[in-house]
Amino acid sequence: MKETSIIAFVPRYFFLTLLLSIPFLLFLSYRSSTTTKHSERFSSETSSGLKIRPGYKTYESYIQRQLNKTLNPKLREIWSTRDWDRKIQVFTRFFGELKQRKLLSNDSKALSIGARMGQEVEALRRVGVSDSLGMDLVPAPPLVVEGDFHNQPFEDGTFDFEFSNVFDHALYPEKFVREIERTLKPGGVCVLHVSVNKRADKYSANDLYSVEPLKKLFKRSDLVHVRTVDGFGLDTEVAFRKKKAI
Repeated sequence: MKETSIIAFVPRYFFLTLLLSIPFLLFLSYRSSTTTKHSERFSSETSSGLKIRPGYKTYESYIQRQLNKTLNPKLREIWSTRDWDRKIQVFTRFFGELKQRKLLSNDSKALSIGARMGQEVEALRRVGVSDSLGMDLVPAPPLVVEGDFHNQPFEDGTFDFEFSNVFDHALYPEKFVREIERTLKPGGVCVLHVSVNKRADKYSANDLYSVEPLKKLFKRSDLVHVRTVDGFGLDTEVAFRKKKAI
């Protein structure tokens, strides 16, 4: 009688164990699939020359990390004092060269994206581009207004010229570029300063390894030039001109 009970118990125990293990096995399968998909996504982005950095669970957490830098009182003091004149001198040279290349003129309506305290805007005005404005998450009146470069607060076709050296801070590069092309006038010019030869800073949301991804992102524009620059840790200038409407 005792042996019969044991024999009857074993199949029931085995069945119960198997039943309880199914959800766990399904969970492991899902985790493996999800990990593979993420690995493939990041691998694909890396191989194409652009890698999005992981770690942001929500868009709000990404914005907060960017604000941590922008609102840092020590950095803001440096940007507005010690770095102010030095950066204006460098940007003045850059914008003067762009004027010589006929990519910028005194009549241009210009936007600097990610302008911090407004050094780029002041430089634009000093080379004669008086209708210039900056945009950043934190405003710095009167040179810089509040705005998210993933969703610019401007109408379509507002600007003749847009400049940015914060492409590496874009969590969604395709939205970053889409907004530039939306707010540029037909025939308008966008100039980006990027780093392709070394890793960007700890606040960056992406890493760029060549200019090829930029060519693909600017779907409504033609490449004008690529040249080497020395721009505060950024080594490459890439210029695009938005195609004129047919």
